[in-house]
Amino acid sequence: MRTSKNILLITTVLASVPLQAQTITRDNGAPVGDNQNSITAGANGPVLLQDVQLIQKLQRFARERIPERVVHARGTGAHGEFVATADFSELTSSVPFAEKGKKTPVFVRFSTVIHSKGSPETLRDPRGFATKFYTEQGNWDLVGNNLPVFFIRDSIKFPDMVHSLKPSPITNIQDPNRFFDFFSLQPSATNMLTWVYSNLGTPASYRTMDGFGVHAYKWINKQGDVNYVKFQWKSQQGVKSLRPNEVTEIQGKDFNHLTNDLYTEIKAGNYPKWDLYVKVLSPEQMSKLEYNGLDATKSWLNIPDKKVGTMTLNRVPDNFFLETEQAAFAPSNLIPGIEPSEDRLLQGRLFAYADTQMHRVGVNQFQLPINRPLDQVNNYNQDGFSNNANHDSNINYEPSNNIKLSEDQQYKNVETKLSGVTQQKAIANPRDFYQAGVFYRSLSEQDKTDLIHNLSGDLNKVNNEAIKIKMVSYFYLADENYGMRLAKATNVPLDKIMNKSK
Repeated sequence: MRTSKNILLITTVLASVPLQAQTITRDNGAPVGDNQNSITAGANGPVLLQDVQLIQKLQRFARERIPERVVHARGTGAHGEFVATADFSELTSSVPFAEKGKKTPVFVRFSTVIHSKGSPETLRDPRGFATKFYTEQGNWDLVGNNLPVFFIRDSIKFPDMVHSLKPSPITNIQDPNRFFDFFSLQPSATNMLTWVYSNLGTPASYRTMDGFGVHAYKWINKQGDVNYVKFQWKSQQGVKSLRPNEVTEIQGKDFNHLTNDLYTEIKAGNYPKWDLYVKVLSPEQMSKLEYNGLDATKSWLNIPDKKVGTMTLNRVPDNFFLETEQAAFAPSNLIPGIEPSEDRLLQGRLFAYADTQMHRVGVNQFQLPINRPLDQVNNYNQDGFSNNANHDSNINYEPSNNIKLSEDQQYKNVETKLSGVTQQKAIANPRDFYQAGVFYRSLSEQDKTDLIHNLSGDLNKVNNEAIKIKMVSYFYLADENYGMRLAKATNVPLDKIMNKSK
């Protein structure tokens, strides 16, 4: 029988043995050749469904917890309406933008990304900003965050990223040693880390933060012309965040401050508003960017935007569970005139989010009032858990000589030219550090000081000096002043940073 002394001896011996390389396998034991990049159709083509490793990782990840969302668990919702500023049919055939003054009902769910359902809303975290548009041609979900970029650019790394940020499977405690271990091997995260460790990572109110679609999408008009677009919600209330001392002060008084603020203001008739803007690039313009425009770790810099509408939130849910908790958002909920781009992270989310909601809420989620589309649903999907539909026809297949239910050619997806071969390679021209420096230099001196305070606070908890040095070197590569100030705050010698940065 093993005693505690024997266990300690075994642990000591194991710790002294060099790590042996082991091949990653899928659940069926098959070895994995590339766990860093999804299989794509050419360098900028879409991700292929044949990528079994990607699909299995996302499927397994989505089913880790029941019934709480794995990410975005803590959420607050509100109803409202979106009003189009003008007729944008020259750019898209999608109905919310079809005519000036067009009104579309919406439901918005704000959330924290990493922390659990009962966590304080003061904790540093990206904030989800998901909007469900109830249109005459189906529901469109614009699922984004309050920051314009993300940690990773390929969805095959999404489960790994979230695992590192979530509490340890051993201690159930969130640990900077774990997530900086991961990010030290993911230089693409440098830009997002700079954003989330700025004061924008602790918003003062859901009303005073912007929202971003993060990914590029395609807008397609009735003539079949294609443009790439990025969406941004700009708060009419302005952007206001909490400084480090304010976070501590508010958390001691009200750790539900974001929900309480939103509910209180709406009930008082102070309806928050956001203007929706889009940046538009033709495929030719996209190809001329100095970085990959389909990379979710990048913003589209110096691209003019145009206002396309205004959203007003004017009603809180009658019941949290029936509406906010059961609201099922997925980027795959698209409507004619809006299609996904070849963004590798978005391509994985198209599957993963819908699959998560199917696991969490069920296959008949669209029968729930909060998810039910305005238009009539006509298909032969049937049965399943909590099915309340009353199908009284003997025909549950298509085509049939007895019922005229068929596709409409005008709603076919746009054809996209592809070239190259199937591949598993990282994107060309990643430019991992460039935009983090652009953002850092745009901050006020006070915001720079707060960023250094926030980021060094977690970096100083990292026990592995090599990981700390590597992380600081990334920020030095983004901006020398940024890196030198962070090195001083973390007691990392400058010569080691510069050596790592060569």
